[in-house]
Amino acid sequence: MSPPPPSGAAAGWRGWWRQLARRWARWRRRWRARGGDGAAIPERLWARVVADLPLLQALDDAERERLRGLCAAFLARKEFSGAHGLVVDDRMALLVAAQACLPLRFRGLPALAWYDDFVGIILHPDEVRAPRRVRDDVGVVHEYEEELAGEAMQGGPIVLAWPRVLGSGGQGVGHNLVIHEFAHAIDLHGKPLGMAADGCPRLPPGLLGLPAAAARARWQHELEAALALHRHRVGLHERFGEPAPWLDAYAAESPAEFFAVTCEAYCVDRERLHAEHPAWTGLLDAFFGHPAAAPDRPRD
Repeated sequence: MSPPPPSGAAAGWRGWWRQLARRWARWRRRWRARGGDGAAIPERLWARVVADLPLLQALDDAERERLRGLCAAFLARKEFSGAHGLVVDDRMALLVAAQACLPLRFRGLPALAWYDDFVGIILHPDEVRAPRRVRDDVGVVHEYEEELAGEAMQGGPIVLAWPRVLGSGGQGVGHNLVIHEFAHAIDLHGKPLGMAADGCPRLPPGLLGLPAAAARARWQHELEAALALHRHRVGLHERFGEPAPWLDAYAAESPAEFFAVTCEAYCVDRERLHAEHPAWTGLLDAFFGHPAAAPDRPRD
């Protein structure tokens, strides 16, 4: 669930990724041959995925149809593969696509550009063992493996543990692995090569009706304020036994993790996130184009 690993680990993933490119290309051609719009997703398959994901059942009919079209376009652009013998079928790919595209449903097809920096998506049959290579304060290099549910790296691929993809559609708990990792991809979009996720993605033009510099300053201010408040609440819980905040404590790790965790919480239960972080939720409304952010609509 972390942002991109150090360069040595990323190189290891990408080397394995290139070996799978031919298989991905075959899968991608097969999906493209079906069309490339919402109708390209068979009705029975779409109905099954909606039934699998309570998040989609909460949408109205128009939102689901927009999401279906986004999913078809997403699948035409991405290449899936399974690791360690896992066979990725159409349902599995669509389950990932539906969750990855859910935050984009109000902005529509142009928002898919946020995912243009990568093509590959790898599904693992279990937790992901990611290689790590770090240098300590005295210059000694340490190599080890870290067990992860998912990984998003600059330039791709995105790596997901399949059991967590299946299990991340529950309501009311604020968790969704797919949205979390794709939020990291949004954060990394357009950043210079080697720059880490920092919780400050490229903002849509005219966000909040502000010039770009003012919008960026507003974003940074609200991010820092919301993160500081969350860290304070987590500290009160861990040190003094106060009630735990609803938002996952992992969001306190860094600005990048706060952005990713709040994006998943926003899509799972926006109203609950708004209760804890109203100003930050308002910024996410504007960022994702939620109707609540429209100037002619009342804010809750």
